Amino acid sequence: MGTLSLAMVMIAAIPLIYVLHNSLLLSAAQWAGLWTSRLPQLLTNTLSLAICVAIGCLLLGLPSAFFLARRRFPGKTLAVWLMVLPLAIPTYVFAHIYTWMLDNRGWLGQLWHTLFGAQSTAPNIYSLTGATATLSMATFSYVFLLAYGALQRSNQSLEEAARMQGYSRWQTTLYVTLPMLRPALAAALAVVILHVVSDFGAVSMLRFQTFTLAIYSQMSGRFDYQGAAGLSLVLVVLSLCFLILERFFRQRQRYYAASAARMVRPKTATPGELAIIWSWIALLSLFTLGLPVAWMLSWTWDALQHNGLDDRFLGYVSNSVTVAVTAGTVAIVAAFPVAFYHNRKHSLLSQSHLQLASIGFVLPGPVIALGILTFILVQIPDLYVSGGITMLALALVIRFLPLAIQSQDASLQQLTPSIEQAGRIFGAGPLSNIWRVILPVIRGGMTTAFVLVFIDALKELPATLLLRPTGFDTLPVRIWIEASEEMLEHAAPAALMLVLATLPALWIMMRETRHRK
Repeated sequence: MGTLSLAMVMIAAIPLIYVLHNSLLLSAAQWAGLWTSRLPQLLTNTLSLAICVAIGCLLLGLPSAFFLARRRFPGKTLAVWLMVLPLAIPTYVFAHIYTWMLDNRGWLGQLWHTLFGAQSTAPNIYSLTGATATLSMATFSYVFLLAYGALQRSNQSLEEAARMQGYSRWQTTLYVTLPMLRPALAAALAVVILHVVSDFGAVSMLRFQTFTLAIYSQMSGRFDYQGAAGLSLVLVVLSLCFLILERFFRQRQRYYAASAARMVRPKTATPGELAIIWSWIALLSLFTLGLPVAWMLSWTWDALQHNGLDDRFLGYVSNSVTVAVTAGTVAIVAAFPVAFYHNRKHSLLSQSHLQLASIGFVLPGPVIALGILTFILVQIPDLYVSGGITMLALALVIRFLPLAIQSQDASLQQLTPSIEQAGRIFGAGPLSNIWRVILPVIRGGMTTAFVLVFIDALKELPATLLLRPTGFDTLPVRIWIEASEEMLEHAAPAALMLVLATLPALWIMMRETRHRK
């Protein structure tokens, strides 16, 4: 398994090699110029945004997970869907929608002036606060998903033992339940932070200067690939620091459920609890799903009224789904050796494999695309001519491999070692034990990994812009082109279709959730 893990890591490290090679071409004077002119502000902005969004996602996702995992009430399945569907909306669509809605002509801008007077100024979305709110709404579902799954698998016996010792309900939650959630929460926050530091769409729409936007400006505006590689190297170091810190806090938090453990059964919600739960769900869903979907439907209707859609639109849908399914399938297969090797060995070598496999997620999409393109042109030039979507799929797998690794690693951490030992005692070989014992147990984590990669690959923009074959447009590409030209009635149908295209994947995940109850 170590050999397979190393092979996956070497493939994932291709963009890093490109970054290191181009960074070495920078002179000391150029490094000094970057440090004095750009790096301090970029570090401050990127760190501030990552920390604020992580806090925002915890405040939105953790209460939602507790409400839905620990209470049974009518419409619970609908509530879970409402908490997961925001993942289907790209961050750049969130930014574009709320930029328009907070404008004087937008829905929220007009409501603000009605409530506070025509001379009042609506909240400024072009700020740290605006970027934090936008990215928190777009990514809090990662925290919800992993916390919700961990709460469903938590051991009721431990909580009952705490109550027998005289702990109150709040003390039990604070000292027993929350510590059991640390691996899942750490994995979720790592995913959120990596998303934030590598986000391009939302920060470019909101004109909030982070490393990703600065790197894109260096490449597209100044054609300074060496300078972009230098900034990318700093971003890699910063992201690795986040990952190492996350692993440091997680390394002593490994919990195993007894083989006969009783999972916590949700209680029926009281009328008061039901009112609180649905008030919270309704308020959160209004801003993360209701208003964005209403905007999409409104502008899509305008497009249909003016014959704004043609036969090419179905081609964009087919292209997007094909790429996303390919990336999701390959990613869960590639992630398993890395997650399994790290989980079972837990050595410095396995830790290095895990960190290196996460490199693709901390690099901006354009850098990954150029790294893949450079590698293919030098090593496999025939693939560049005949590869089709192969290069794009490879870039997306590298880009979102950490999502699959984090989800599978979190599931493997809750796999009791005695289950594997029992399989070996009854004569199962290593491969048979993995196929017949381990994979069925972590099936839920693998399904979650596929869904997360599928949804993110479906929304990926910058790498697709650079690596797509000629004439191979996807939904994100069309959204970006139409939105950049202020043709809202053409951007909305593609954005709406992105949401609809994720529904089958989300249904698969919901089915796995029901099986685990």
